[in-house]
Amino acid sequence: MSLAEKLAQGIAELGLDVPAAAQCKLLDYVALIAKWNRIHNLTAVRESAKMVSDHLLDCLAVVPHLEARRILDVGSGAGLPGIPLALMWPQASVTLLDSNHKKAVFLRQAMIELELKNTDVVCKRVETWQPQREFELVISRAVSDLTEFLNLAGRLCAADGTVAAMKGLYPHEELAQLPGGFNLRGVVPLKVPGMRAQRHLVLLNPVR
Repeated sequence: MSLAEKLAQGIAELGLDVPAAAQCKLLDYVALIAKWNRIHNLTAVRESAKMVSDHLLDCLAVVPHLEARRILDVGSGAGLPGIPLALMWPQASVTLLDSNHKKAVFLRQAMIELELKNTDVVCKRVETWQPQREFELVISRAVSDLTEFLNLAGRLCAADGTVAAMKGLYPHEELAQLPGGFNLRGVVPLKVPGMRAQRHLVLLNPVR
């Protein structure tokens, strides 16, 4: 099965409607990660076919559960989930935040090569960054601990916005230790085509 077929099949299993042009750009994005990965070690996943499932489809799996026009991807790394979301939602504004200079250079190159007009890259630490406006959606796939994520990035979420954390196993202990100021809206189990590992999306709302 070709990468295009694998992606198209996964998108169908997720029940998404992704234009052909966007699917092509998603595949171009995988090729770009693979190219840069040889030198810059952007991701531990080395095989392009595995990138389709473990990166693209994993990120696209959150799309049915989210909606926002102003999005912040915290600890974006190679652009996950920010770049797939930007390609899915061309009317949205997506900011990719990462403090690693080499990764920020890659993200800017990806913006150019993928012609992402709705994306911005910020190379700063989340705890010191002061944006002019808050975001409707603050999301991260690089979350190590929910409490730390909320303490660092929660302030960047608008009062009526959503904080979303992409997790593996159901985070029972982390949810039991959530800091004040946030309500748990729900934890959505995700079935990612081609992935056997458990995936969950934790959704929280600020309380102000």
